[in-house]
Amino acid sequence: MSKKEVTKEDILSRMKKIEGQAKGIQKMIEEDKCCGDIMIQISAIRSAINKVGGFIIDSYIKECLKESLENGKGDKNIEEVIDTIVKYVK
Repeated sequence: MSKKEVTKEDILSRMKKIEGQAKGIQKMIEEDKCCGDIMIQISAIRSAINKVGGFIIDSYIKECLKESLENGKGDKNIEEVIDTIVKYVK
């Protein structure tokens, strides 16, 4: 069973949805909605952004790093990937 490749368009679509969620939270705050409901929406955005970040790291490793290894520049890029992942999980 193969995993569907995530395209640039997929990522941009997800980012637009996240943008809509953020605007929804702004409206909820303006309308003095329940803090618990706002926190649930913030959690949903956090989860969605983490998913997008995972897709981008996956793509970077599969495409950019693979190309670097083939061109003999892998060591430097492996360090960059590690640094990026460490920053991402903070």
